[in-house]
Amino acid sequence: MKLDKEIVSIAFERFRNLRILVVGDVILDRYVFGKVERISPEAPVPIVEVQREEFRLGGAGNVASNLSALGVKTYLVGITGEDSGMNLIKELLRESKVQDLTVQDPSRPTTQKVRVISMSQQLIRIDREERKPPEGKVLKKILENLDLDVDGIILSDYAKGVVCEEVVKAVKSKGKFYSIDPRPQNAHLYKGADLMTPNEREARQMFSAESLEELGWGLKKELSLKTLTITLGPKGIALFDKEFNLYPARAKQVYDVTGAGDTVVAVLTACALSGFDWDIACELANVCAGIVVSKLGTASPTFEEVIQYVEEVLERKEV
Repeated sequence: MKLDKEIVSIAFERFRNLRILVVGDVILDRYVFGKVERISPEAPVPIVEVQREEFRLGGAGNVASNLSALGVKTYLVGITGEDSGMNLIKELLRESKVQDLTVQDPSRPTTQKVRVISMSQQLIRIDREERKPPEGKVLKKILENLDLDVDGIILSDYAKGVVCEEVVKAVKSKGKFYSIDPRPQNAHLYKGADLMTPNEREARQMFSAESLEELGWGLKKELSLKTLTITLGPKGIALFDKEFNLYPARAKQVYDVTGAGDTVVAVLTACALSGFDWDIACELANVCAGIVVSKLGTASPTFEEVIQYVEEVLERKEV
């Protein structure tokens, strides 16, 4: 492991000088916590007595929240409906110190994922969404909001419609470093990206290969990517740049993998724009992902958590 406290401190210092635009599908994550003590007489399902609820930024909102937690000046372009979900997202963006450039579309609801949880177990997830690309005034406003002076751009694609041909074309025309957290059905939009960060399942849906190395090099060539990482869950991150490297995961305890990919693309992009090599970038991304998967739901790593994490690794002499 190349990371130490000094490198982490330098990284977070550099992050404060960055301006990054996140463009993509904004999701409101709603967590309903309760207890189960009986089964419904109406159907063989548990009755959840609600004890509390939490709301968090998901999708592109979580990417933006992670960047802001790193100290990056962060802007978010996406779509919400004109409903209570919109108000909650706007409040969460204010709390996360993310510059809100979301556009309201009255023809669709704010995308929401409702997770019902009891005894740390997810019982059911309820999605409210409409998948369609933006049109007319909404698309025009999105394109206008992309006109910013930033160091780099992240496209966070959850296949809800924001990452469409017109938006990707506008992003590419800026000539800035841009990275993509992809969805396989939109692979044709990603050609020429500076960085793409699929997980292994997504990568295999975009390119057929036997071994991991064949998969990575084949996908990188197929989409003319400058750099490709493939996240491998508990196995870490595979990097395909000038050569192939594998960086072991740093999770101490896996509680919930929700949003780990958002953290990885945020950290890798911030590191690349700050002048770090891919070794440092992947090590820091692994550490940050290891922190967020130890928490319930979408989360962001803090400077203090990263420093503590690196200290613990050094104490265990895992360098």
